[in-house]
Amino acid sequence: MRAIASPLAPPRPEPPIAVRSRSNALKRATLPPVPLTAARLRLRRQPEPGPSPPTRLSHPMPPPTATMSPAAGGSFPELTCPADFATVAAPGGRFSVVGFGSLLSERSARSTFPELEGFRVAVLRGFRRVFAHAAPIFFERGIAIEATKEFSSLSVEPCDSELIVVTVFEIKEEEVPAFIEREHEFRFLAVVPEGLDGVPFTNRAVVCARYSNEEYFQERCRG
Repeated sequence: MRAIASPLAPPRPEPPIAVRSRSNALKRATLPPVPLTAARLRLRRQPEPGPSPPTRLSHPMPPPTATMSPAAGGSFPELTCPADFATVAAPGGRFSVVGFGSLLSERSARSTFPELEGFRVAVLRGFRRVFAHAAPIFFERGIAIEATKEFSSLSVEPCDSELIVVTVFEIKEEEVPAFIEREHEFRFLAVVPEGLDGVPFTNRAVVCARYSNEEYFQERCRG
């Protein structure tokens, strides 16, 4: 006998919706992979290592008040008066001067030494440049900027294993006293420059090296 459902009977619960996992999910149609040809494959080339940039060996610089050499300038004889300059005089009574800073320019050198001769570029071994003192001329000419302490002057000092490019020129004997007076804050040392070919000069030259504060007061401010 066929059963007839009563309208008052509660509805049967329907089966839950099936949740498919990736393992039993419907497979979608996929296109076959396209091979990567040389035309489509564009990879960036790795940069080729270039030559290493040149490096300069640096040497720790002591504070400006430190003395690099004894009072006599180490192995470089110090010239303290015009008579001492006679020991480095070249044939003909002229004196060779080592130029650095503004004296690397012949035009600038001639503004200080109008009658100089033999201006040339050279090398000075065993020295380095240093900003270690204030030049009075900077204040006299209004060049110094006191607010920012911009008034340091360039000089050189003995330093092993170093060298600097300089100029060398000759001045007359009668110019020596004015030269000494004008460069009052420097120590005058007798040195032997070299040509750019590495050959030492036959005559010694005079270079303006720096004083420490103590040496300057002791040597230049006596009397």
